[in-house]
Amino acid sequence: MQKLALPGTPLQVSQLCLGTNQFGTALNDQQAGAILDAFAACGGNFIDTARSYGDWIPDAPRGASEQCLGRLLQERDRQQWVLATKGCEFDYRAGDFALRVSPEHLREDLANSLEALQTDYIDLYWLHRDDPSQPVGTVVDALVAEQKAGRIRYFGCSNWSPERIQEAQNYARSIGHAGFVACQPMWGLAEPDRQAMQMYSPGGYYDDGYQALHGEGLTMIPYSSQSRGFFYKLATGGEDSLPDNLRALYLNDANRNRLPVLQRLAQARGVSINQIALAYLLSQPHTTVPIIGASRPEQLADSDGACRVTLSQAELDALHQGK
Repeated sequence: MQKLALPGTPLQVSQLCLGTNQFGTALNDQQAGAILDAFAACGGNFIDTARSYGDWIPDAPRGASEQCLGRLLQERDRQQWVLATKGCEFDYRAGDFALRVSPEHLREDLANSLEALQTDYIDLYWLHRDDPSQPVGTVVDALVAEQKAGRIRYFGCSNWSPERIQEAQNYARSIGHAGFVACQPMWGLAEPDRQAMQMYSPGGYYDDGYQALHGEGLTMIPYSSQSRGFFYKLATGGEDSLPDNLRALYLNDANRNRLPVLQRLAQARGVSINQIALAYLLSQPHTTVPIIGASRPEQLADSDGACRVTLSQAELDALHQGK
């Protein structure tokens, strides 16, 4: 994969970002390190974690993913990596799903992340949730203060509504600041059921209003970029093979119609279904850096191959329209 400039920053990031939510829990240090090295061998340098990753497992250490990454990065050149993490998430261990989006929560989470990751700064810091009851200016001011202190270089948001993002950007501009440099929405080729989606993306799906922000220059770094392998599983096993969670989230007529288009393009290009699905995001006209996951190093080769597939606007439209 190639490197690209992250708009509004001097950061050079790989075309794909490696998600690490299984590091430190499902994947031990040795397994996670093998995936990290395989990602680097493909040209990857952009990694994404969160303060809360692993906290849903009761006996795991707090911030298990960050702690694992911190140990791994001590054995590698930190300067070669663009490191992103997230804070201001609800507390999984408390179990009350209370919103934690305030300057105080930001300072606490960032301090814990820096300690766990064993680094002095975060390249891209995400607000993992929003609390619409909080004045947006208060939150932006806190992010700017951390940026000025050198603890974060740039910041973005995940699971924020388009309206709140626009409000935050307008406030940032009013104080002479660029504001968020990126957004992390749920986005993949598979169209989700909006009710089922709320378990994963309380901010919304890309097609529900984020296009305008994208067109205005806000980079999208989407999660669920491969739709959990939905199309591959549907093509190879049929509808009856799908687990209940995938059926609830993605089994609908829009995706049924997209599958034959996906298969036709994959056959014509001589590539996999998953590669076309990922190329759908990589070929967007505005800067898009999909987040991918892997539980084994060899899985990265398929994702890396998608970086060499460029879809035309007509092909993008055909996939989206399912015809």
